[in-house]
Order: sequence, then structure tokens, then C-alpha cells
Amino acid sequence: MEAIAKTRHLKGSPRKARLVIDLIRGRNVSQALAILRFTDKRAADPIAKTLRSAIANATFQAEKQNIAIDPDDLFVKTCFVDMGAHKNRSRMRPAPQGRAFREQRHYCHITILVSSDVPKVEESGKPRVKGKKLLAKEALASGRGEKIPAATKATKKAEVKEEAVEPTIVVNDPVAAMENTQAVKAENAQNTAEASDAKNVVSQTTAERHETSPADEAQLNINDELERQ
Repeated sequence: MEAIAKTRHLKGSPRKARLVIDLIRGRNVSQALAILRFTDKRAADPIAKTLRSAIANATFQAEKQNIAIDPDDLFVKTCFVDMGAHKNRSRMRPAPQGRAFREQRHYCHITILVSSDVPKVEESGKPRVKGKKLLAKEALASGRGEKIPAATKATKKAEVKEEAVEPTIVVNDPVAAMENTQAVKAENAQNTAEASDAKNVVSQTTAERHETSPADEAQLNINDELERQ
């Protein structure tokens, strides 16, 4: 059940009236009337009067069609404000240096539509938009042979890389951990000892060997003579 009410040639600018009517759009009738009651705007009272007229129209139409409705179940389905005629009511406002500015008296038209039907709102509050991946799957399923977007290819490559990496298994065994640490320490000590021995070795060149050979021969001869005696 839907009913409409209009108020035409309301004194005031439509811009100011829209600030008030935006507060009640999509709300329950009782909530809308409470909001308008405590709104400190000049357009609140005429809008509340128009809303009550729409409620009365809905009740009258329901009785006329022999339908039982509860006024508390109604909600504001549509409401908007249009610009009205100026009625050639212009005024002059004094301005500096003896000038005069022209003022226009604005009028507006209010329209409110109430309904008893439950508004259809999705769970997320926004219409569902299909992504590129879902559209590509539907295209392949339908057999149209459309190309898969580049974004889906990149996601597939990332999934393959993640599957190729094997997870490392960590065993929490204190005995095995101590043995591993001791083996590592022994290996490090052996490597350091070998490095120190290699540093202590003195390598002689061929020239040094030729220089020391006569002295070595003389020492050998002296040792032979001592053994003979």
C-alpha cells in the first residue's frame, strides 16, 4: 500500500527544506515524526504536516480497498523538494554607496510518498558486484572461449609458487639439539687448529735453499768426524 501527499508553494528556499527532508528519507513514520518534532528548522513543521497527510491518505485508501494496515508499519519510501515559482515577489535590499540589491522570495514544493511494503535491503547493504575472477570462470563454463584476465593469471602463478615450497619440519628434541651443537663446536675447533698450523708453516724459496746447502754439508762432515773418534 502506497500513498502520496504534496505541499505546494511553501514559503522558503528548496535548499533549506532539503536539509530537513533528508533526515527522514527511508525511516519509519513514527521515527520521522519524532525527528521533525525536535528539529530546529522552519521547514520542519510543514514537512511534518505533509507526512501526516500522507499517513491519512494511506489509511483512507486501505479502508476504501477493505485492507487492514497499521500506520506504524508505514515508512517514508520517497521524499523530495522541488523549486517553486517566485510569483514576481521581488524586494530591494539597501546596499553600500546608495545602491540597492534585488532579493527574490523563494517558494518550494514538498512531495512525500509512504509505503507499507518492506524495503528490500541486502545483507551487506550494497549490491553485489561480480569480480574479474568470477566473470572469467563463468565465461569458461559457458564455453565462450574468452581469455582469462591477467589478474587471474598472476594469482594462479602465486598459488603454484606457494605449493612448490615445502615446509620445514622442526623437531623439539633437546638431546638432538645438544648433540648438534657439540658437533658444530668440534668442527669449528678443528677448522681453527688447521688454520693456525697452516699459518705457522714457513715456506722457503729455491734461492734460500741453495744458500743454506753448504752450511748443512759442513755440519754433516763435522758430525762424521766426531763419530769416528
